[in-house]
Amino acid sequence: MNKSVIQSIVLPVHAIKTGLLLLSIFLVASCKTTGEEPEKQIKDLSQNASLEFEEPTRQIHLDFHTSQYIDSIGFKFDKKQFQEALQVGKVNAINIFAKGHHSWSYYPTKIGMVHPKLDFDLLKAQIEACREIDVEVFAYFTVGWSANDVKKHPEWAVVGKDGSNVHRDQLKALGPDDPFRGWEYLEPSGEYAELIYAQTEELIKNYDLDGIWYDIHEPEKMNFNPWSLNDYKQRGIDINDSLAIKKRTYEKYNTFFEKTGEIIKKYKPEATIYYNGTTRTYNTENIKLFKHGFFVHNTKHDLEDLPTAWGGYDIFPWRSKYFANTGKDIVAMSGKFHKAWGEFGGFKHKDALLYEAASMVAFGASCNMGDQLHPSGEMDMGTYENIGYAFDYVEKIEDYGVGADHVAKTGLYIGEDLTAIEGAVAMLLENQVNFNVANTMQDWSNLEVLVITSGGVLDRDVSKVKEFAAKGGKIIGLGEGILKNNEPIVDIGAEYVGPADYDIDYTVVEASIGKGLVSSPFLNYTAALRVKPKEGASVLASIREPFFSRTVTHYSSHNNTPNRLDTAEHPAVIRNGNIIFIAHDIDRQYSREGARTHRDLFYNSLQLLRTQPMVTTEMPSMGRLNLLHQPEQKRYVAHLLYASPIQRGSVRVVEDLVPLYDTHVTLDLPESITEAYLVPSGEVLSIGEVEDGRILVTVPKFECHTAIVLEYGEADAVE
Repeated sequence: MNKSVIQSIVLPVHAIKTGLLLLSIFLVASCKTTGEEPEKQIKDLSQNASLEFEEPTRQIHLDFHTSQYIDSIGFKFDKKQFQEALQVGKVNAINIFAKGHHSWSYYPTKIGMVHPKLDFDLLKAQIEACREIDVEVFAYFTVGWSANDVKKHPEWAVVGKDGSNVHRDQLKALGPDDPFRGWEYLEPSGEYAELIYAQTEELIKNYDLDGIWYDIHEPEKMNFNPWSLNDYKQRGIDINDSLAIKKRTYEKYNTFFEKTGEIIKKYKPEATIYYNGTTRTYNTENIKLFKHGFFVHNTKHDLEDLPTAWGGYDIFPWRSKYFANTGKDIVAMSGKFHKAWGEFGGFKHKDALLYEAASMVAFGASCNMGDQLHPSGEMDMGTYENIGYAFDYVEKIEDYGVGADHVAKTGLYIGEDLTAIEGAVAMLLENQVNFNVANTMQDWSNLEVLVITSGGVLDRDVSKVKEFAAKGGKIIGLGEGILKNNEPIVDIGAEYVGPADYDIDYTVVEASIGKGLVSSPFLNYTAALRVKPKEGASVLASIREPFFSRTVTHYSSHNNTPNRLDTAEHPAVIRNGNIIFIAHDIDRQYSREGARTHRDLFYNSLQLLRTQPMVTTEMPSMGRLNLLHQPEQKRYVAHLLYASPIQRGSVRVVEDLVPLYDTHVTLDLPESITEAYLVPSGEVLSIGEVEDGRILVTVPKFECHTAIVLEYGEADAVE
């Protein structure tokens, strides 16, 4: 081709490219000026009123259990270094030690025993350091574990009816140099209780404290030591009458809580009081007698839920709701440790602390991170740099979570079985179902659906469940949890026939609850209760039984027996109006086995009843959603969390904080929302209307945590 011809072609193309470039610049400039693609609007959060909290929001629990075999206790304590650590950590309250598990006190007590290697008043020095930087101070005081007290007074130890002592019996098989962990338990009664009363008065009278934090209470332990035996004899209690012994134990602990509380309030009426162990809700033989009542003696509830030590990351969410409904402030406790208390040199990564702290606020709690002071008394600055990283974030979001009201249309009745509770909670959380814990709610009228776990309903609440159903409330009952004395407590549309005939069975779902599930029979690791449907009830899932139960002499293949081809007479899932009965304990099964088929079956059943959720979203299964209400500020706050803990050895580790994009959140709130924005970024979100008054907001991106603040006006406030 002729060169001049080539040039005649190239030049026009170059001119076109130049023109396109100029056009694109013009269009970009035009968009900026016309508002077609506006820049992000950022709300100035400093204009929002700061909240004042009765309970400090960023706390430290500073363990200091130090042996007499370590010299020079506290010799490196330095007020300025102590203060610097707390300031770096963004701390506004701390639990410091008056008396630890070795029985040693860290001040010149005239009642107890001063640590033999401590030569100054460490407690006073720490209090003075805290006061100078406006950090509140609570004194830690051990109760149940006190090694040198029980060594000095072995008759104070809790023993069994036969005189046995678990701790001492274990030691008998060990030599003096063999490794061992554990403490001997003392019940706070008799002379031991009198010692604690006297030292409590000494502390609260002589030291500038904001409260006392009592540790280790195990009222499930029955006590037959000499003082208790004499006490039972004087009261005419037969030591073989276990119920009478339990009731007397209840009385002894109540007396202890009441007397220590009276002593403290005599000198400092506004002081906080907490008895660790009273907020445990684990299943014990005594739960019906008193486990649901001892926490009334607390002025606040500290929830010691270390996710890497026991229970994982899903215990705190439901416990926060359970105790927040009691009307008292809640404090979430975790630790800086890789695993648990007492671990020197163990560290979580700062991102794990960030996630845990954000989760605490998201579920309405103040934060408390556990640390352990070195016997030298010197604070570890690396620890407080990590904690400060998390608490800096807490400081930015605490106004939008701590102390707020939990609100939801779905209620969970937790029953008495921890495995069932954990499974039900996991199935709800992993589907981002916003729920409240019904047990401690006085009023269920705002609930649409009540989920009853396989752990059952306490006798005192049976009438409340019946009343809820009679007023049109919707219920999902799991396994035997819906039964009382082998009779359904509400009309499930079926008669109870009996327990399962086989070790396992299989479920076949109907289309109405089949979303995401296989149409073929899927395995249940425990078999269903047998019920006979009544006329008018709808069977949503049927059962295929195995040919036989697997036994030593009667088995087939490697594992479970295959299913029969015919359908059993008793169903897997049945619906009677507003009540759905799932005949399997799928909450326990999900906790133990983690089969998604069970979770999906539960969720699909719930969705048939749940028509008015206040908030919904879809995130990966480890995404967490919680809705809080702050009526005084006229706003709701929807908290979103995402991290994926990984099992590494014995510990669940939070490592990768992966961002999520375009998270859609739908809300159905009684008030008209006037503004929506994110915390802590302040990014303003557009509010879209879906239907029936529901609104939609979209979070463009978040990593670890964000909160959607939804404000409404004075005229829209609903009491």
